[in-house]
Amino acid sequence: MNVHAELAAELAAATWRKATKSGANGGDCIEVAPLGGGRVALRDTERPDLAPYVVSGSVWAAFMDGAKNGEFDF
Repeated sequence: MNVHAELAAELAAATWRKATKSGANGGDCIEVAPLGGGRVALRDTERPDLAPYVVSGSVWAAFMDGAKNGEFDF
């Protein structure tokens, strides 16, 4: 099995989750799913048919730290 097929199989079996407060936005949410090797997949709940964005665990950790520290607040 090639790398793309392995990732596709992993994404098909992924357990997606979204923030518990996501219902307050009328369903406009991002879902995340942990993958092997510490990677994280992200997708838009309004378009789950599109390919998700996959990042390394270190990129995800840096994003989460920034979010918790208000770096992305508007």
